[in-house]
Amino acid sequence: MKHLLTIFLLAMMAISCRQRAGTETKAKEKADSLRVEPAANLLPSKLVAPKAVVPPKLDGLPDDSCWFLANWQPIDQNWVGQLYDSLDFAGRYKVAWDAGQLYILAQITDDTLRTTNKPLESYLNDDALILYIDENHSGGDHQYNYNAFAYHLRLDDRTVDVGADSSAHLFPGHCTVNRNTRGNTTTWEIAVRLYPDNYKDNATNTPVELKEGKHIGFAIAYNDADRGPARDNLVGSVYIDGDNKNIAWIDASVFADLLEAK
Repeated sequence: MKHLLTIFLLAMMAISCRQRAGTETKAKEKADSLRVEPAANLLPSKLVAPKAVVPPKLDGLPDDSCWFLANWQPIDQNWVGQLYDSLDFAGRYKVAWDAGQLYILAQITDDTLRTTNKPLESYLNDDALILYIDENHSGGDHQYNYNAFAYHLRLDDRTVDVGADSSAHLFPGHCTVNRNTRGNTTTWEIAVRLYPDNYKDNATNTPVELKEGKHIGFAIAYNDADRGPARDNLVGSVYIDGDNKNIAWIDASVFADLLEAK
């Protein structure tokens, strides 16, 4: 009898260990499923943007006809910061155009929205959607010049970029933005006027006319700031090789090739 009791107790212990191991495995799998690893470059070599026969209303709702013609593209390349999970951040976008403006629809899931009232000082450390635009897709340096723009679209509706004098400036009128937030997801609708690389501060500058077949250097990123004094992550749309991935604000050569089509 004692022998049978011992066998029974050992069998029960084995079953308990297997159940506990199974529970731990499932918990680990669930945690791993939330972690977002930098993916391979999911963007095609050319992004194709359809023409908006009717421009979007810019009301923060993705129900305009041009958005049904455009494909979603991911914002999933972790340029700055540690690994994050999909509850903390997730992003995707679409692009369309007409003769006057480039249109961007972005959907951003962010569990914490933060901004301060010092846009020229804290634009790197507040939540912001960033548009990188090289009007003629020439690539190259744009750190302190207007070979390309890196528009930081802040939650206080101000647009910031670094100027030719190496200081941050506001660029009113370059981007028209409307947002709609439901729960943790914010839908951004944006219209952007594109300026050539001979843009000058404190001067009259004429935006370029967009046409079918035009190539534009383009990337998009999200500055994710939670509760600390500095941003937690900068997550972009293009794969950047090497250890230093935070170079889109300097080098337009890493932008995707955006092709305007019918």
